[in-house]
Amino acid sequence: MQISLSSLAIFIGLAVSFIHVFGVVNPAGFGEWLKKFPRSMPLGVVLMLIGTAWFVANLNSESIADFASFKPWLLGLFAAVGVGTCLFVRDFLAVRGLAVVMLLLAKLTVDTARWADTDWRLVLVTWAYVLVAGGIWFTIYPWHLRDLIGWITASQSRVRAVSFIKLAFGIVVMVLGFTVFKGA
Repeated sequence: MQISLSSLAIFIGLAVSFIHVFGVVNPAGFGEWLKKFPRSMPLGVVLMLIGTAWFVANLNSESIADFASFKPWLLGLFAAVGVGTCLFVRDFLAVRGLAVVMLLLAKLTVDTARWADTDWRLVLVTWAYVLVAGGIWFTIYPWHLRDLIGWITASQSRVRAVSFIKLAFGIVVMVLGFTVFKGA
């Protein structure tokens, strides 16, 4: 998948800002939605299937000479694991699906920012490594996201503050996409 750093930064900034503007405007409603997220089956299935399709597409685009004869089997196996997870690993499926998407988004971000000729790329690269750490952590311990959400939603002021910080980050990344990364 080929995407410019500018387009990726704008997309990330828009997505982060869009999600967290609700926490700034309506912290009570956003907090209730956050509390339901870890055990949401519909969101879990969507996130897991997005993650599975994205992973299989990445694997399909790789040229792995040593495994070329096994590639069709691997593609089928990983697709089956993703779909099977939706059917048989229902506990915290949304968290697990989010973790897979976080890891894949981190890979895309680091790959895209790798050759950018500006130190501002480190903003996205650092964020990508935070996603990697979070993705690994929430894959192994999905209930920790539930606990983190519980801490964030302990008060409306905390929901608003965390959402404001993430909204500000999204805006900064979006501005970088429109300005500094425009040529990258």
